[in-house]
Amino acid sequence: MKVIARNKKASHLYFLHETFEAGIVLHGTEIKSIRAGKVSIQESYVRIKRDEAFIINMHIAPYTHGTLFNHEETRTRKLLLHKQEIRKIEKKITQDSFTVVPLKVYIKEGLCKIEIALAKGKKLYDKRQSLKEKDNKRRLEKQLSPKG
Repeated sequence: MKVIARNKKASHLYFLHETFEAGIVLHGTEIKSIRAGKVSIQESYVRIKRDEAFIINMHIAPYTHGTLFNHEETRTRKLLLHKQEIRKIEKKITQDSFTVVPLKVYIKEGLCKIEIALAKGKKLYDKRQSLKEKDNKRRLEKQLSPKG
């Protein structure tokens, strides 16, 4: 499994509850750009429409050796999930006010996959608390290391 892109801000901005692995429907030269690492999921999100999942604002740069038939950079792409998973996600979104954020894009067995998570937004004080915990953990590890 080769990780191509990561959404580092997701764990800082959201409480992550449950993750899912989904395939992405790609067209033309999109897979070549993804394999070259020209993808960004920082500002993308997932929507459910009529029992189908779509990722919106996922940026895949145009392929450098492409022709005039190159792909559109931020088009809406369909995600491939099982029907039960889509219904479960939709239920959580409507009842419990969750949102769905992408965590990482990777290549698995030659296919492009994306990991998405059900998430709830953090308040400012939650963000501060998680930063304090992370800092304390880092200090403790530094003190316990043989060099420290």
